[in-house]
Amino acid sequence: MTAFILLSIILLMFIIFILIITNPILSSTKDNASIPVQKERLYNDVKVLTEITPARNSRNIASLNKAADYIYDEFAKLDTQPSRQKYQADGQEYQNVLCSFGPEAGPRIIVGAHYDVCGDQPGADDNASAVAGLLEMARLVSELKPDLKYRVDFVAYSLEEPPYFRTQYMGSAIHAESLVKNNIDVKLMICLEMIGYFSEEEGSQEYPISFLKLLYPKKGNFIAVIGKLGQGSAVRKIKRYMKKTAAIDVRSINAPKALPGIDFSDHQNYWKHGWDAVMINNTSFYRNKNYHEVTDDIHSLDFDKMTEVVRGAYWALVNY
Repeated sequence: MTAFILLSIILLMFIIFILIITNPILSSTKDNASIPVQKERLYNDVKVLTEITPARNSRNIASLNKAADYIYDEFAKLDTQPSRQKYQADGQEYQNVLCSFGPEAGPRIIVGAHYDVCGDQPGADDNASAVAGLLEMARLVSELKPDLKYRVDFVAYSLEEPPYFRTQYMGSAIHAESLVKNNIDVKLMICLEMIGYFSEEEGSQEYPISFLKLLYPKKGNFIAVIGKLGQGSAVRKIKRYMKKTAAIDVRSINAPKALPGIDFSDHQNYWKHGWDAVMINNTSFYRNKNYHEVTDDIHSLDFDKMTEVVRGAYWALVNY
């Protein structure tokens, strides 16, 4: 084999590797669908959650319950009957809050976001932003009544944050196990995790490995669809529909779970059961230096871009 042929093979393999990781979508054609995402509702949801005191962490169960009650009451305003999934962790009672739309039978799509915070901070981006997105997507489904191919469960989780992260007591782990026990087939899980912080500052975006700087923007002004290797089809499909409607740059990555950040949320608990699961995320602490700090407040969020993320996520959900 000549050196030229060997070099050509290596180059081809590298190009294929890049395509697998980044899932490029060449078409920029926009759908004309009118999706009336209400920025004011998103803002109010974040405001209510971040003003709960003391902070809604695992120690302050009364505060967690206030957040759960708010989510339940917002779901109850819709054309659905919400429910609570209560469970025990270290002798205390915690709860997930759920509502559903679409056909009773057949596979489901799960849309989830956690409502607890880490420590004593308001948790605007992490993760009131995503809970607000979850509520707004449910409102849109209720108001617009799209023809859903799958049953859609909207789930607000407790105990995603430390000290329960990666344990059996994560609210998403409890929910995923309940689906297995009830023989429910899951088509896809969409995890909303930190969707409110963006930056136009050059160099504001960091990455877990330097190589990714060659493939992705230096400004933290995009939203990412994140999945593990082997789930390229699901990631690509979500990305394609988001790009069709959202006025924001949508990027994606398929990477090994060993890459830091790839499994840093509730979607990991659905991977454990062999289901496709993707995270819609602003890359968390690789961008937002307010992560797990008292500065993670409502004033740090960009609600215009957040509105576009929700618009794209809704369109991806109803067309998947």
